Amino acid sequence: MKKHNFSAGPAILPATVMEQASQAALDFNGMGLSILEISHRSPEFTAVLNEAEVLVRDIAGLSDDYAVLFLQGGASSQFFMTAMNLLDEHEMAAYADTGSWSAKAIKEARNFGKVEVVASSKEQNYTFIPKGYEVPANAKYFHLTSNNTIFGTQYHKWPETPVPLVADMSSDIFSRPIDMERFGLIYAGAQKNIGPAGLTLVIVRPDILGKVSRTIPTMLDYRTHIAKKSTFNTPPVFPIYVAMLTFRWIKANGGLPAMATRNAAKAQLLYQEVDANPLFTGIVTDKADRSQMNATFVMAPGKEELQGAFLDMCKEAGCIGVKGHRSVGGFRASMYNAMDIESVQVLVDVMKGFAEKYG
Repeated sequence: MKKHNFSAGPAILPATVMEQASQAALDFNGMGLSILEISHRSPEFTAVLNEAEVLVRDIAGLSDDYAVLFLQGGASSQFFMTAMNLLDEHEMAAYADTGSWSAKAIKEARNFGKVEVVASSKEQNYTFIPKGYEVPANAKYFHLTSNNTIFGTQYHKWPETPVPLVADMSSDIFSRPIDMERFGLIYAGAQKNIGPAGLTLVIVRPDILGKVSRTIPTMLDYRTHIAKKSTFNTPPVFPIYVAMLTFRWIKANGGLPAMATRNAAKAQLLYQEVDANPLFTGIVTDKADRSQMNATFVMAPGKEELQGAFLDMCKEAGCIGVKGHRSVGGFRASMYNAMDIESVQVLVDVMKGFAEKYG
């Protein structure tokens, strides 16, 4: 039986990427060596690193004003690394609090300067994206989390700001076109739309760096990695290689405009069923804020005792990872770039069949 992987991350990767990566793990480019054991300073890996950067620039439409970095530590390290590099103790940064990950970013940033939370949906358990707020002009930057995997909300329009945008795009990077001129820095953990865990992509405009008075540890200074082309220390070789393959796949399949069309169709298919099915109800209170990456929903009021039966039916159909995050409950279907709409249809059919049986 085919498995349909709706896990929030580490998540589904294109089948062709998995096949190429598995072959490279045995013999990379006919070298007689695995990609896992070649030197990170070898010409063979340098070519991989260079191609990965070129593809990121091509896919995202980056100008030479931006640097592309392949780092480690996940998005969680970027929570403090962004503030350490951009925010002085006497300065203020503005943040939007739209979920667990933005709350963690806010906590870390407070170690380095003043933080003003200018927008929050926390009191309503993060069930919508805040609107109608202003970002202070004296803020060093405005930080947001573009997509919230746990709660199923997503920015579909970037807020107007008088200061650079800093965005955690871990769960929707390269799922749609990016207006890069709006951003000073973007970071993303790889394990959703890019590749396996262990790699963090950072896109940064170097002109916003080097303006804090503190001494930054060498390894945590973005300028170090810009100068060394992401090879200051041993980079995550295999995740970078898999990411490069994924970037090739994105480009070969129409780039970000095609990804956006593909993802919108999948989300529409699933949300139509959530809204039509009498046994389910969506979690996000403003439908305009629904995520195209992570659809969250629960059993309809009075039907909560059926949750286990639905998860069992999902498992029988090969739909894996549908159980919701513990802080929200219910169900979550993650539909990243690599997921085909046929897999979403299988889940929709399960929901329809469940309603026929229990409705």
